[in-house]
Amino acid sequence: KNHRTAKISPEKTILLTSCKDESIQVENMRVCVCFQAAAALCISVGSFSDPDDLPGLAHFLEHMVFMGSEKYPAENGFDAFLKKHGGSDNASTDCERTIFQFDVQRKYFREALDRWAQFFICPLMIEDAIDREVEAVDSEYQLARPSDSHRKEMLFGSLAKPGHPMGKFCWGNAQTLKHEPREKQINTYQRLRDFWKRYYSAHYMTLAVQSKETLDTLEEWVREIFTKVPNNGEPRADFSHLLRPFDTPAFNKLYRVVPVRKVHALTISWAVPPQVKYYRVKPLHYISWLIGHEGTGSILSLLRKKCWALALFGGNSETGFDQNTTYSIFSISITLTNQGYQNFYQVNMHMSQSSSFFSRIYDEIQKIEANEFHYQEQTDPIEFVENICENMQLFPKEDFLTGDQLMFEFDPQVISAALSPLTPDRANLLLLSPENEGRCPLREKWFGTCYSEEDIPEEWSQRWTGDFELNSELHLPAENRFIATDFALKESDCPDSEFPIRTVNNERGCLWYKKDTKFKIPKADIRFNLISPIIQKSPENLVLFDLFVNILAHNLAEPAYEADVAQLEYKLVAGEHGLVIRLKGFNHKLPLLLKLIVDHLADFSADPGVFNMFSEQLKKTYFNILIKPERLGKDVRLQILEHSRWSVIQKYQAVTKGLTVDDLEAFATGLKAELYVEGLVQGNFTSTVRRRNTNRKTLKLQFQPLSAEVPVLFRVVELPHKHHLCKVKSLNKGDANSEVTVYYQSGLKNLREHALMELMVMHMEEPCFDFLRTKETLGYQVYPTCRNTSGVLGFSVTVETQATKFSTEFVEAKIEEFLASFGERLSGLSEDAFRTQVTALIKLKECEDAHLGEEVDRNWFEVVTQQYVFKRLNKEIEALKLFSQAELVSWFLEHRNTNSRKLSVHVVGFGVEENDPPEPSAGCGPESPDNPPSSSYGEVSELTFLPSASQDATLITDIRAFTSSLPLHPYHKILS
Repeated sequence: KNHRTAKISPEKTILLTSCKDESIQVENMRVCVCFQAAAALCISVGSFSDPDDLPGLAHFLEHMVFMGSEKYPAENGFDAFLKKHGGSDNASTDCERTIFQFDVQRKYFREALDRWAQFFICPLMIEDAIDREVEAVDSEYQLARPSDSHRKEMLFGSLAKPGHPMGKFCWGNAQTLKHEPREKQINTYQRLRDFWKRYYSAHYMTLAVQSKETLDTLEEWVREIFTKVPNNGEPRADFSHLLRPFDTPAFNKLYRVVPVRKVHALTISWAVPPQVKYYRVKPLHYISWLIGHEGTGSILSLLRKKCWALALFGGNSETGFDQNTTYSIFSISITLTNQGYQNFYQVNMHMSQSSSFFSRIYDEIQKIEANEFHYQEQTDPIEFVENICENMQLFPKEDFLTGDQLMFEFDPQVISAALSPLTPDRANLLLLSPENEGRCPLREKWFGTCYSEEDIPEEWSQRWTGDFELNSELHLPAENRFIATDFALKESDCPDSEFPIRTVNNERGCLWYKKDTKFKIPKADIRFNLISPIIQKSPENLVLFDLFVNILAHNLAEPAYEADVAQLEYKLVAGEHGLVIRLKGFNHKLPLLLKLIVDHLADFSADPGVFNMFSEQLKKTYFNILIKPERLGKDVRLQILEHSRWSVIQKYQAVTKGLTVDDLEAFATGLKAELYVEGLVQGNFTSTVRRRNTNRKTLKLQFQPLSAEVPVLFRVVELPHKHHLCKVKSLNKGDANSEVTVYYQSGLKNLREHALMELMVMHMEEPCFDFLRTKETLGYQVYPTCRNTSGVLGFSVTVETQATKFSTEFVEAKIEEFLASFGERLSGLSEDAFRTQVTALIKLKECEDAHLGEEVDRNWFEVVTQQYVFKRLNKEIEALKLFSQAELVSWFLEHRNTNSRKLSVHVVGFGVEENDPPEPSAGCGPESPDNPPSSSYGEVSELTFLPSASQDATLITDIRAFTSSLPLHPYHKILS
């Protein structure tokens, strides 16, 4: 990227990046494809600055500034403008920073900048909108409450010294921003405006903009627009004097926590002095690399051999919670097995056995990250500017682009200073487990987390701090053989092509290949889909397939870890109908990684202890999927629509009944016996190298061709011409969150109708948000979606709400109200407005790919669905150019008449609006005769179907009975 920093006034710094159409020479040629213009602005204020009597005010202000300005007063005007021109926006509030960002078509960038800048110049923040937007903040908080990571953060923050801002409730909710202020006669409206005047000041702001315009043009625009941002001259909020916030007796203890999910996890944390100023050394990153190492001789390797741990992550996330001007956190999180939970103190002992540091390891990490930076692909502009505007708050100008990515210098003193506080006597232990129920009498105020506090036993403290013999199995990693050294761009050995070409096609499979001629980087992407007829035979087979993929990944974890740290990424995915293998990274060593994976696949075996470990973990995984309303809603909807689909509940039942290691061995043998393999290779490979590697893979696996073709899609039921409703109770006991999805099925349609549906949903997005969220305040997440269900077209509207505020049937009625008003809006659309939206969608489809992965993803979709319409975007663009407004209106009304095929799926949360009694504090408090144990965890082995008061819908209370009588669509692909 060509970039320039500029002072547009003595108070405000901007960074301009300009992407030209031609390639830019910066040591090596990189193509700059700036397909959208984008801007991001970071303000050095966050939730640390919340007033004590209005928790969450900074977050609330981030919401409120979007709701119109003096120059552009329409409440949802900016979002409407962006949606009309193919753009998007977002914002986030951290502890000491707030970031706003948007992207849009380049043609409308200047106007978008002007509209956006008004939020920082003269936002309306009308009093009428406050109560409504508080509900959006509250809904966001309610959606976050079931998250164990958020719950851990709130509990952890409560351990800080009194008066330290880490103890604040940063989210905000209706209680802190509406009800309590009214009781205390606090004028929230005035306090919001005061907060904006005090902290939304030009000298706290950094701005990054990116577009294809010249740097001179971008700078001119920014000067014209942003010089109007007020500067109050006040000193910025400074918390750097509040050091050592966790030097308290409460910190160095063991906290047992009852999690929402079924998981055993141990997190060991230390608070160290702020580390941002050492960004050139990055000591915590280096230490985390050593402790988080997963290869031979690592701590995780030792714990895996004992079947005590499944995963280990160490380090600092660099969020405001983990790193700010008052402290930095270094934490080690270990996902434990049942056996590991029983031995968690010994697990902790092992963690204290890694404390050395060596320049060779630092040099290796430095080399890996320098290679990645040197040959990095262009990121999405909105992500790039978001990252840069925050970097501008943290680093000197010369390091805006590199400060967060490169390791500049090895400094043993800095590393030693960061390492020295990481001692057992200064550690905080957080132990999450369902086994903690009945042992946790304390309750965190805001998220309701049940926990207990206990001293670390003296005998364990003595053992940790005393001299003990290091385990002989622990050692530093060997020199990494996967680090690339050949970065030459390969010469083509066959004619270049715009799309992949099929170079292998026989009874065992086919291979698609495309030499990269666009991005010109020494990287490649390799993907394979190993299709098998036995995967979808039964729920038991699906469970065995999940076990097979998990254990294969486990077997690969150590030998392939070097590849992972050398920026060679691989992923094994249990697809619906086959095993998907994905690899990407520097092409030099990618074949070596592919060989390693194929060897382990061919020689697959499962140790009984490992099998038991993953069986218990899979049971927890299915449980954790089912307690999420959005995941349960999807499972119910697809179980209704897709014939022969096995539900997650059926998989949970199968794994609960019990399977054996012999069952897995038999399944693995059957899986590898008959396969059809489809692959795609794209990037810096020649066709000769690609063909040679593929032949080796086929020979090693020695599989037979399929005896019959295996479909890669499900057959889909044809819904009746009436409204059906499936209403089930949430499986997350006590969770208030509900989800309502209203789905309309279109049927077997061609490419043209799919483009028309996309256009309709694009028209729907902004008014849907405005009506259901902004005006009706039904929930934080509301959205329409274009649905392609195994080739069958449809669309849906989804609202995530809370049963403490609304019933799902009330929400459905509001969705119906919205759809009726949308039909009127669509009918009254002007020709200009219609054409503007068509043009916006065409421009989005014409966007150049930002990086190789985007092009590969699009081509892989065609391969994995066996449609092979690589020119799909071009065909959709041609179709869009021919649409008329009358067709769009007619298309929408077809789905809204008496013959519409409508399915509603409600996942109903727990709350007063659903007539649920108040939930006892399950999991909190000691067990006693007067306080019998009450589990926090509901039963997930079956659905609870609920009645409905609606007279308009036919209730589904038995999914199989309902679908068994329905006709099935034939297998369908969208080819023309």
